[in-house]
Amino acid sequence: MTQILRMPQRARRAGELGVHSVDTFNFMVPDLKLAQKFYGDFGLDVREAGNGLDLFTHGHEHRWGHISEGSAKRFNFISFGAFPEDFEPLRARLRQFDVPQIDPPAGFESNGIWFRDPDGTLIEIRVAEKSSPDEKSVVFNASSPPGVQGSHARSKAWQVRPRRLAHILIFITDISRAIRFYENVVGLRLSDRSGEGVAFMHGIHGSDHHMVAFAKSDGPGLHHLSWDVGSFHEVGLGAMQMADRGFSRGWGVGRHVLGSNYFHYVRDPWGSYAEYSSDIDYIPHDFDWPSADHDGHDAFYVWGPNPPQDFIHNYETNPAA
Repeated sequence: MTQILRMPQRARRAGELGVHSVDTFNFMVPDLKLAQKFYGDFGLDVREAGNGLDLFTHGHEHRWGHISEGSAKRFNFISFGAFPEDFEPLRARLRQFDVPQIDPPAGFESNGIWFRDPDGTLIEIRVAEKSSPDEKSVVFNASSPPGVQGSHARSKAWQVRPRRLAHILIFITDISRAIRFYENVVGLRLSDRSGEGVAFMHGIHGSDHHMVAFAKSDGPGLHHLSWDVGSFHEVGLGAMQMADRGFSRGWGVGRHVLGSNYFHYVRDPWGSYAEYSSDIDYIPHDFDWPSADHDGHDAFYVWGPNPPQDFIHNYETNPAA
């Protein structure tokens, strides 16, 4: 059972209430063996856990997510981490905004706060150590000096292993409604948006440009999980790594506008994506990011190939498309 523990405090935004991290996520797929191969090939530390799989990054003991087996791909829930002293005030937020608190899902023992967002996505808030970064992630995009070869041979390429979860992008039906809900109830803050198509939200106690993002669709679902790597070079190596293992469908390599990160998306066998991401913008806990509403043409990516036609298709609501 989750315990409410007194934990060492890290930097936090004074006088404001909100979660500090995406602590974990949970979804189901119809083939766990295939999921184990996909995420293992992607570079994650995939561990069998009961009747499912736990997702870790190598060298990091935080469990980022869990995958269970079901008849079809379905995103189950997001669990946010909060500081101990914010737990009861966040529960009071639910009452303030008339959000019903519900029991945990069957099979989960938890004394976290459980509720649903306006699209029915299950949310938990629980006391947890801060897993979102306290500073901008270090990147290694060094050039070689004159007279020195800059690249290694292809045979010397190493396996790319992401360092941590960067963010989650989920489908929602109403962008403005989702922004209001996650601001008022969860305590996230808008970083940037592009009309009613997409929005990005960060944690007020210091996080990447976005820890959660939303894309408009006809129902809830998972679009992608983004994983931080240490260089633009590793974004490209990751793309090759997955193509060599049979997962060549995706989008990239490119660079985003909102968040500024270099990216490559690899499509999983069920229509969602795993993203290699590097050098994303960082928002410190004591900085007011100037959020804006950006024109769609000037908000998606600075450079890169054209995205697949079905890149924003929600295969959880329409798997036959």
